[in-house]
Amino acid sequence: MKTIFSAIGVSLLFLTSCNSSKCGDACFIQENIDNAVAQHTIQTDLIEKSGKILNPRTTNADGSVHYIPIDDWCSGFFPGSMWLTYDLTGDNKWVPLAEKYTEDLDSVKYLKWHHDVGFMIGCSYLNGYRLAGKKEYKDVIVEAARSLSTRFRPGAGVIQSWDADRGWQGKRGWACPVIIDNMMNLELLFEASLLSGDKSFYDIAVKHADTTLEHQYRDDNSCFHVVDYDPATGAVRHKHTAQGYAHESSWARGQAWGLYGYITCYRYTGDKKYLDQAQKIYDFIFTNKNLPTDLVPYWDFDAPNIPNEPRDASSAACTASALYEMEVYLPGKGYKETADKILTNLSSPAYRAEVGTNGNFILKHSVGSIPHGAEIDVPLNYADYYYLEALMRKRNMEKNPQETMAYLHNTK
Repeated sequence: MKTIFSAIGVSLLFLTSCNSSKCGDACFIQENIDNAVAQHTIQTDLIEKSGKILNPRTTNADGSVHYIPIDDWCSGFFPGSMWLTYDLTGDNKWVPLAEKYTEDLDSVKYLKWHHDVGFMIGCSYLNGYRLAGKKEYKDVIVEAARSLSTRFRPGAGVIQSWDADRGWQGKRGWACPVIIDNMMNLELLFEASLLSGDKSFYDIAVKHADTTLEHQYRDDNSCFHVVDYDPATGAVRHKHTAQGYAHESSWARGQAWGLYGYITCYRYTGDKKYLDQAQKIYDFIFTNKNLPTDLVPYWDFDAPNIPNEPRDASSAACTASALYEMEVYLPGKGYKETADKILTNLSSPAYRAEVGTNGNFILKHSVGSIPHGAEIDVPLNYADYYYLEALMRKRNMEKNPQETMAYLHNTK
């Protein structure tokens, strides 16, 4: 417990010092780093005392921590948060924890029954490779990309997201469902192509991005959540939602996934159409009449009871992180200022939990899937992950824009 209270004490010390208007960005960043350290210290102490390797995703109805198996799509975010905490603090104590929680996911590299190995391996192993020089992680990253590539359907030009005969998905009548979330898994393919020299990974990622751009976006540059294709011909069978309010509505996290995904595609390809699409998505989000003034969206931009609808901090955190990268490519257009406002609001008591509460997660008020009655107004490990990534990118940008580029291109 001494470690826990020491961390909390440091956090409170910085909170006091940051009340000075002279403190500025450096103090804001440091105070939020210390807050994250305090929460992570409590969380990891509980895990280590259990004698098990546990992977926290959210909280249960009774406030206890909900732990998940390694094949859960969210299994990479907590290990990834450990690597981000290591980078943010420079404290080597986080390395063995990050290694332990990451390497528990080793067998995920062979997972082929859903598309989320990009989240699972990218957030864990790829961050270890990037941020701590864990070159031995290369083979896991490449093997995971091979597994993801088995889900590519050449006739449709897409990576199939879900198996259409499994679980609740099997009741929808889909043939080859693709969700906008899949844009987030392309980074794994791009990286694996660089690491292995296998251009097929790159080609699959580009084809998926192009097909998604053609069929998943509406005229107003919002996106459908799910597009169902004929896997042989590529004909669009349905355009649906799974986690949004309605088929024609704009699910908030889906807009964030697309923004982040197309900025990432631009990073690896230099193709301006991806950056243009990211700008269009930005315009949709930030000119939307239903976006709250604090820029933390309701779970769906078209939810029927706005303003009495749950907010989704995970969407805001992902968007902020993406915008710091967008600022690198399009400086001076206000993307950093928007990201700063989001990050500031997420760091306020309205969204950032007090130390020792909230299941020891950093952010409150995220939404998993309201249509499924799951994870409504709770902490989520991916909200914390993208919040920390945004904080890291802001720190690097304030210090030196080249530091941001170094992280993004594995040259740090």
